[in-house]
Amino acid sequence: MTSGKFILFDVDGTLMDAVANQRRVWHEWAARYGLDGDEVYAVALRTRPVETFAAVVPGEDPAACLALLHALEDEDVRTGSYGAFEGAAALLAALPAGRWALVTSNYGHRVRGRFERTGLPVPELVVDAASVAEGKPSPVPYLLAAERLGADPGDCLVVEDAPSGVRSGLAAGMTVWTVNTEAPHSGAHRHFRSLADAAPHIAREAGAELTREAAPN
Repeated sequence: MTSGKFILFDVDGTLMDAVANQRRVWHEWAARYGLDGDEVYAVALRTRPVETFAAVVPGEDPAACLALLHALEDEDVRTGSYGAFEGAAALLAALPAGRWALVTSNYGHRVRGRFERTGLPVPELVVDAASVAEGKPSPVPYLLAAERLGADPGDCLVVEDAPSGVRSGLAAGMTVWTVNTEAPHSGAHRHFRSLADAAPHIAREAGAELTREAAPN
């Protein structure tokens, strides 16, 4: 029986470099409403879409706002330029099945589409925006992932890049590591400047090892 922690990954900014695509989509969405794209994107980085709509277009129908955003994002999955961060493919391939999951504020079909385009393996469990009533920084997404994996929260390692995700993992009572930022976010238990730097340590926490060929230099 495999021993070690269960690994719960955020997606965008942690495993997948999608910043340019996200910015473009929100700029296109903002233009449809005659708004400044940079201002809207700054709000979108901190909140879920429904909360962004309430802040930037309070008089508009949230369902119509979301439908437009979904249409733009679905098109972006087909045509956008995505890349997995260095170390992601080898790390995910090394993790034991059933011991890791994705916990994302995006929607599952888009995440799977991006993973298919970049060749990343998809785990059995993806907790997405449609899975929960409360998104990050609420602990609900990470607690749901632990529950569905049959894991105690204390046996889970969260890998994040964003402050809201860090707060979510900490509130869930989990160990939280940050990657792909120059400095650690407040409260994180450990920090790595890149996913590649973190990959061998994450693998060991899960009771796995990266092969010599796959391990970053």
